[in-house]
Amino acid sequence: MSALIRKSTIRNIILTSFFEFYFPETAFHKILKYKKYIIEKAKMSDEEFLILIIRLFSRITLISKKNLIEYREQARRIMSLIDDEDTIFIASALYLGSDAVIWTDDADFDKQNQIATWKTYNIIQKFQELPE
Repeated sequence: MSALIRKSTIRNIILTSFFEFYFPETAFHKILKYKKYIIEKAKMSDEEFLILIIRLFSRITLISKKNLIEYREQARRIMSLIDDEDTIFIASALYLGSDAVIWTDDADFDKQNQIATWKTYNIIQKFQELPE
């Protein structure tokens, strides 16, 4: 949501990087549920919100809920004592396979050791390591 609320490093990375991004469809629906909040916080119009959503999600592949069903229970076990709301992101990473990395600055993900995570500064470092 931070990429929607303000022009940020996160938004810039999504729009300009070479990384492939994936996002659970159910979390996308949550973003739409909070559309009014995002619009107010970002001080944008409905049209600007729609344009930004289209721009961002043209670079992000949505993972359907049905693809995550078989991974939900394993993800719940991983996050049960940490934060159940993050289960969907763990399930998405499990679905994507062993090369999947969750990009998050949420410290809750540091409390699990099943899925690799990168913070925003890790992604910035990857950019800086690229040959010019």
